[in-house]
Amino acid sequence: MGSVALMMQQASAQAKGRAVVFTHVSVVNPDGTQDDVALAVQGNRIAAIGPTATVVPAYPGADIYDGRGKALISGLVNCHAHLSATLERGFNEDFGFPNALKLPVRPASLLSGEERTLMIMIGALEAIKTGTTSLVQFEGNIAPYAGPLTKSGLRMILMESIADNDSVAGALSPDGAAHLPAPVWSPKRRDEGMQRIHDLYSAWHGKNNGRVMVFPAASLAETSSPELLKAVRGFADAHELGYSIHLSQSHAEVDYMVKHLGLRPPAFLDKSEFLGPRLFAAHCRYMDDNDIALLGRTKTMISHQANMAACRGVIPPIPALRAAGSPIALGTDNNTNDLMSVMRTALLTERIKRDDPFPGTLPQPEDSLEDATLGGARALVKEKELGTLEVGKIADLIVVDTMRPYLVPAGRFISAWIHNGQPSDVESVMVDGEFIMRDRKVLTLDEAALLAEADKVGKRVWNKVKAAGPIPIPRVIRA
Repeated sequence: MGSVALMMQQASAQAKGRAVVFTHVSVVNPDGTQDDVALAVQGNRIAAIGPTATVVPAYPGADIYDGRGKALISGLVNCHAHLSATLERGFNEDFGFPNALKLPVRPASLLSGEERTLMIMIGALEAIKTGTTSLVQFEGNIAPYAGPLTKSGLRMILMESIADNDSVAGALSPDGAAHLPAPVWSPKRRDEGMQRIHDLYSAWHGKNNGRVMVFPAASLAETSSPELLKAVRGFADAHELGYSIHLSQSHAEVDYMVKHLGLRPPAFLDKSEFLGPRLFAAHCRYMDDNDIALLGRTKTMISHQANMAACRGVIPPIPALRAAGSPIALGTDNNTNDLMSVMRTALLTERIKRDDPFPGTLPQPEDSLEDATLGGARALVKEKELGTLEVGKIADLIVVDTMRPYLVPAGRFISAWIHNGQPSDVESVMVDGEFIMRDRKVLTLDEAALLAEADKVGKRVWNKVKAAGPIPIPRVIRA
């Protein structure tokens, strides 16, 4: 090896081991804020938090990040995303669930495999720019795009979703469940699904210094046999993983389960021994008192997609679920991957749902922040390593610019940010001690190229959808 190449290799090695010190910064946690301190990152861990004059000399040669006018917050954890649904942004938000507007051509059917991956990468790009550091991609057949997605630098939880109902393909009809046939369980589909989970786990779990994890999921309550539920739970237990399912997300689902299986969805899962403290169930919109008690008794976590729930016109019973004992985490679901906006919607809609003696006081912004950080870390079975900014924890964090006209002045920064902040306030993102965005420039993806290509593909797809027939948009009747 030549001397120049050797020097370059040595410099690269030194750079990888170089500490990063954020100086004169505010360190924000749900239980309080430390103002005008320094936070040092060594390797992938938070090494010190203390006075700037004390911390800086302890890390000679560190990369100094001037934190004046900045706040450090633990990276947001998105516990439920469908990145490929990015294609249907600006459509899927407005027609209920299951979607009541029957397009003559489904947009996703017009994508090639490469174009589907493109939509997934646009979703990942948005997640980075809005402050997410950990993201659960809940979908079937993840393997074809796992490679590009893990190169985003995000802490990726690849959640392979499987089903074994041969008579119902997916989300139920907006016309209701009465006309749908009883489930026909397919051992072949179940075995194929479990093999996909095994293969994805073998290929990707633990990669990128543990930044990639593979979790199993049953897709939907109505498409999961007791045998499938037990297989998914068994895999998670054997590998000490979290696991998930879509649960009680529509009237049609509940009606179908009662009609054909004689149980409401949570009771069906309980009978199949699927509920438990490492399950994070998505949605839980249509719950009765017995459902809530079951989830609470088993300490089942709830992944609350507040933005999408509000779009669907329903607020899940989050206060009752909390009171029953179910921890809460947050997710985005479809179309957008901005978890910051989810925190705001979750806070406001839960206040509407509560019957408190002093309305408008619970939950507090600190509660929403905890759901989005430590709550998410709990779902990832990583609460001892992620979710708060503490010495010894992994350095997954975001830098927020506090000097914005809607954030100054602020009696409490975290209140001002969650109520008034914007995604563009996120200036830098660090995952596992490495910047994946710095000074608003994403370092792991070519943002301009992705946007240009996605815009071209999106226009082509939606022009074809419109050409296939008019899209009737219902409007409010006005006097």
